[in-house]
Amino acid sequence: MSEYVTRPKRNNDLWLSEYSSENLKLSMRIKEFLHSEKTGYQELLIADTYEYGRVLMLDGAYQLTERDEFCYSEMMAHVPLCAHKNPENVLIIGGGDGAIMREVLKHDCVKKCTLIDIDKRVKECSEKYLPFAGSSFSNSRADFKCMDAMKYIRETSERYDVVIIDSTDPVDFAAGLFRADFYSDVKKVMKPEAMLSELTESPFTDKDIMVQAINEMKKVFPIVKLYWGVVPTYPSGFWTYGLASMKNEPSVPLRDVKDTRYYTNEIHKNSFVLPPFLKELIN
Repeated sequence: MSEYVTRPKRNNDLWLSEYSSENLKLSMRIKEFLHSEKTGYQELLIADTYEYGRVLMLDGAYQLTERDEFCYSEMMAHVPLCAHKNPENVLIIGGGDGAIMREVLKHDCVKKCTLIDIDKRVKECSEKYLPFAGSSFSNSRADFKCMDAMKYIRETSERYDVVIIDSTDPVDFAAGLFRADFYSDVKKVMKPEAMLSELTESPFTDKDIMVQAINEMKKVFPIVKLYWGVVPTYPSGFWTYGLASMKNEPSVPLRDVKDTRYYTNEIHKNSFVLPPFLKELIN
């Protein structure tokens, strides 16, 4: 009987990678590319992955994934909101995917949540391809404004109980969102007992950015603290947040929130307990 030679099956895997540094990257195997475009501000890509579900990338950096975005969104939103006695008016700067807004609106005391993002295509694509995040824009308490956040806070007459800064990495048009001048402008739209939270990157991959952000906050606000959590798909998985308060202690939660998967009042309190190496970095 004749034997036939056959070619081995080729492996046509597609992978999507983010370089955290020159020598470190995170790659995900792609099931399907859903959308890609160059907006007026950045490269936007949405794909469906085998490991983390649908993902959003901006300028080659993972912004959120369907599987783990709650780790980040809940800590950005609920820590300042639960530490405030009555947050009614909330401002989100950035966060055009809508995930943090979704978490803010879990608080019944919030009467209005305004989200400012300069790139409306992030919102529109999130509504279409990432409904687990983008559906929050349909809430009657949600107010989306497509404009430059720095221009908005200099001109608005609104005053806020909580401000959440969910920017992209501090480069190009977002670079000014990590500086004392910007924090001074934000302070003017904050009420006397207001709080502010902001991503401050990873102490392993972006130590200098983290330290700079905290130091710049300290130039402007009377109370500034660092807290941390785990976000598997962000560089190193170890993520930090800066929290600035006008008056009250931010590490003490004053209320609970329902329907969370990461945040609890106990997590809130413990997230301000810093490992010695982290204390050393920011001090």
